[in-house]
Amino acid sequence: MSVYDKLSELGITLPPVSVPAAAYVPYVQTGALVFVSGHIAKRDGKPWVGQLGRDMTTEEGKAAARAIAIDLMGTLQAACGGDLSRVRRIVKVMSLVNSAPTFTEHHLVTNGCSELLAQVFGPAGAHARSAFGVAQIPMGACVEIELIAELG
Repeated sequence: MSVYDKLSELGITLPPVSVPAAAYVPYVQTGALVFVSGHIAKRDGKPWVGQLGRDMTTEEGKAAARAIAIDLMGTLQAACGGDLSRVRRIVKVMSLVNSAPTFTEHHLVTNGCSELLAQVFGPAGAHARSAFGVAQIPMGACVEIELIAELG
């Protein structure tokens, strides 16, 4: 099944590339690698604000991370010249989780992104990963995720 067939089956429409909120570009390609800048969680087009372990549950954070994966794929599609079938591998995902000092389920929140990438890209979606708890994320967002992909 192609990437686009899988997205269609999941009812996912990829968004256009978001305009950066500061002095950076949405992605940079060097050789076969594409580095996609961090994307914050959004709900209804606005930052999805909250702090895990204080006013958000792990399941809510996982949903936010899944939403970020969709935005990341939209940017990755632009980096691929509009053709996600060029993605050979999702190499690495780095996740920052806005969390209370006692929250310890950053890895479970980040699964929302990782699981969707694996569903869409199959074995090429399996990736290395880091997940960190941080005191705050721009605009109060609950999660920010960036990724590195290899193109063919």
